[in-house]
This record gives sequence, C-alpha cells and structure tokens, in this order.
Amino acid sequence: MNDSSRNNLEPLSQQQNKASSTSSNAKSSVTSAELYDGFSSSATASGVLSARFLTPNGTLITAQRGTPASLPCEVVSLGDGVVTWFRRKDFHLLTVGHAVYSSDERFHVQGPMRSTQTQDWALQIRFVQERDSGLYECQLSTHPPSSLFVELVVVEAHAEIDGGPEKYVKSGSTLKLTCHLRQSSVTPDFVFWYQDERMINYEGAAGVKVISDAASSTLIIERAQSMHSGNYSCVPYNVNPSSVIVHILNGEKPAAMQHSSATLHWYSVSVIFIVECVFLKLNGVAGSLQEWL
Repeated sequence: MNDSSRNNLEPLSQQQNKASSTSSNAKSSVTSAELYDGFSSSATASGVLSARFLTPNGTLITAQRGTPASLPCEVVSLGDGVVTWFRRKDFHLLTVGHAVYSSDERFHVQGPMRSTQTQDWALQIRFVQERDSGLYECQLSTHPPSSLFVELVVVEAHAEIDGGPEKYVKSGSTLKLTCHLRQSSVTPDFVFWYQDERMINYEGAAGVKVISDAASSTLIIERAQSMHSGNYSCVPYNVNPSSVIVHILNGEKPAAMQHSSATLHWYSVSVIFIVECVFLKLNGVAGSLQEWL
C-alpha cells in the first residue's frame, strides 16, 4: 500500500488535523460541543481510553436497492466517549452520537442505552440507492481517535424464469414456471404472476397455484389448455421482473421447430441439386474429351 492509500484510510480527524490549523478549526460552523452531542470529548479514566471496537475492521455489507441497510459499529467500554459516522468518499459528517448532521433524512443511528457495556452504534440507511455504495467510517472519541471502516455494496435484485424466453407445453400437461430471485438480500413481501396483463396468482382459479419461498416462486397450472398460452411475467416486490412466452401445443410442432425442419429440408435439397449439377458437368466434360480424342 503506498503512502497516498495509507493516508486515505487514516481516521478522518487525523487527516483534518494535518490539513487544518487551529485557527481554521475555529471557523467551523459546527463547534466541538455540538459535534460531541453534549458529551465530554476528553479522555478520562471512566472508560474512553479503554474503548475498543468489536466489529471487525473492513466489514462488508451487501444491501438490495430500495431496502434498509444497517452498518454495524459494535463498541465495548465506551464510557463517556462518542461515536461519529462519516461517509468517506466525500468526507461528509453523518452522525455524532444520536444527532444527525446530514440533510439526507434516510440516515440515522439507533444507538443503545449508555448503561450497557457493549453497544452497537449501527448506522441505519433507509431505501438505499446505488449512490450509497462505498466506504463508511465509524470513529471513537479516544485520544488519538480510533476508526473502523465498513464497506457498503448496493446490488440490483432481479427475477429470472427457468427455460426462457419461450416455453412449449403439450396441451393437457402441467405448465410449471419457476422464478428465481437473483441478488436479493431480503425476501419480497409479494410475488405477482401475470398472464399478459392479468394477475393470476390471487384469482383462485381451478388448477392454478403458486408455491413461494425466500429464493423462488413457482407457478403451476394443471391440464394446461390453449387459453393458457401467452406472455407470463414474474413480478416480485422491489425486484426487476422477468417474462417468458408460453405456447400450448395441440399436437402440432412448434413454429420454431417447423422452421428448423424446413430449413434443413431446403439445405438437403440444395446439396443434392449441387451434387447432381457437378456430376452432369463432369459427365459432359468427359464426353467432350472422348470426342476430341
């Protein structure tokens, strides 16, 4: 790791001390008393010096877009110390103690009661977006300050139906469509199934049922008929949907198979025609050669 990388992972307060003089600190719009939310910032024998993190440094948190994210910062023996959260990519102060210093109302800390020895000052982010991805710093008001870094990765969940984009089913047999949830960190509240524009999994139609778990949803239609042909969509809540076109066949071959057979037949006829032409051409050349001789 080079010097610039090391400096980037130094506690924010140390970087600020290097870059700012005492006079510039006095010009800050946020005073020390405000930053520490009314608690003393000095190291005392009451516990600030012995405060330490229990959450592993470099913890990786993966969250699905649109869902809540919780970034842990578990501390032991905090005493009168204060926990501060920063967003590293823009060095933005988010929270100090329970106080929120960001204009983004999605951020807050649901800190524990101070009477407990072990406390988790987790940073909560509601409705996370891709722009929230990155490194966050949880800092203790020890002397010198100590920091813990947590990385947040926001993913886009999507649905995927087995056997797409088209599926062929014989009339009278069972139509079964399984929709898998990819990169989903939470179980969706609802999974809707549509045939064309009509939602079908809550109609209670005979022979139609849906079986769902945390990672997938399966639509089952017994004794499928031609009326069950159409565009089927799996639409989980807060997850990008997936679709498949279903063809119910009454004994005839799928159009794609017919096209393939016709193509193969035409190819065979073409090859035979070319071979015959070559054969006739060779025979003609041989006849001409015999006449010349």
